[in-house]
Amino acid sequence: MSLTKLFTRFANQVSKLAGRPMTFVACAGLVVVWAACGPLAGFSETWQLIINTSTTIITFLMVFLIQNTQNRDNAALQAKLDELIKMSDADNAFIGIEHMTDEELEAILDKCEKDAKKLHVERAKRERDEKKPAPARKTAARKTPAKAKTA
Repeated sequence: MSLTKLFTRFANQVSKLAGRPMTFVACAGLVVVWAACGPLAGFSETWQLIINTSTTIITFLMVFLIQNTQNRDNAALQAKLDELIKMSDADNAFIGIEHMTDEELEAILDKCEKDAKKLHVERAKRERDEKKPAPARKTAARKTPAKAKTA
C-alpha cells in the first residue's frame, strides 16, 4: 500500500474519531484529571508544561489531518458538482470556478445575486398575479319573470 493511501486512511480515521462526542468527553475528562492533579503537583511549572505541551502538539497535528480531509472532501464535491453542471442545462461557465481569483469569484457572486433578486421579483409578481381574482365576466342580464301574486 502506498504512503499516500496509508496517510489518507489514517487522516480519515482520525477525523472521524475527533468529531465524535465521546472524544470530546474523553478530552474534557483529561483536562479535569489534570486540573485535579494541580494541588498534588503544587501547581508547578512542570504541571502547567504538561497540559501546554500536550495540547499544542495535538492541535498542531490535528490541523494538518483535518485540513487534508477537508481538502479531499472539497475536491470530491467540486468534481461531483462539475459533473452535474456538465450533464445539465446549467451554464458550463461555472465549471472550475474554484480555481479563480477572489476578485473573479466576487464578480460571479455579484452577478448571481443580481440574477437571484430579479428572479425573486418576477416570482413575487407571478404569485401576486395568481392571487388576484379573475375579472368578472360580463354576461347578459337575465330577466326573470315576476311571480304572480296569489291571494
